[in-house]
Amino acid sequence: MNLLLAEDDALLADALQQQLLNASFKVEWAENGAVAEYLLRKQDFDIAILDLGLPMVDGLTVLKRVREAGRTLPILVLTALDALEHRVAGLQAGADDYLTKPFDFPELEARLQALLRRGRPASQTQQLRRLTLDRAARRASIGGEPLELSPREWTLLDLLLAERDRVVTKQQIVAAWGSEDTSGGSIEVYIHRLRRKLEGSGLAVRTVRGLGYLLEATSA
Repeated sequence: MNLLLAEDDALLADALQQQLLNASFKVEWAENGAVAEYLLRKQDFDIAILDLGLPMVDGLTVLKRVREAGRTLPILVLTALDALEHRVAGLQAGADDYLTKPFDFPELEARLQALLRRGRPASQTQQLRRLTLDRAARRASIGGEPLELSPREWTLLDLLLAERDRVVTKQQIVAAWGSEDTSGGSIEVYIHRLRRKLEGSGLAVRTVRGLGYLLEATSA
């Protein structure tokens, strides 16, 4: 995924670039608003992170101009401005999400992935090995046999299938569930249940220690 990072703090930008690269993003850095606006108008990015306190042209102005130019990519505002009026102004100007500093990178990554999923024109029906997922009907089946899933199991399977080439973190799962529970215990319970229900599908959920979970095809 191609990502534009518009951030004037060089130390923060450097640290973020390394973390984003490790999360499989291709990152281009803009250190001021003028460069950010030019790049957003001229290049195709999948998503952008935009600081509001940019020099030369402030981030709010960049956001308004980019939206007026018809650019529809997801834009996450990342700023130290945490007052209600700033959040409202950012969202009204066209931001898709608003995260204040200081922040934890796993939350930033989860929000980016959620924005990407929201904007992705995913097929309503997806099939992998013997598993079929019908998103419109919220039904799943293995070899034509219906798969009984709770709402959380459905969301978990949908997320794992949509991100099947990537490790899904616990933070992403919590964000997809819309849950305030950030403990790993309940997630592990649902992973265990889903593993049992996927038996015979030709798919398995693998734990990637310290990172999260990955849906992969089995050799059988």
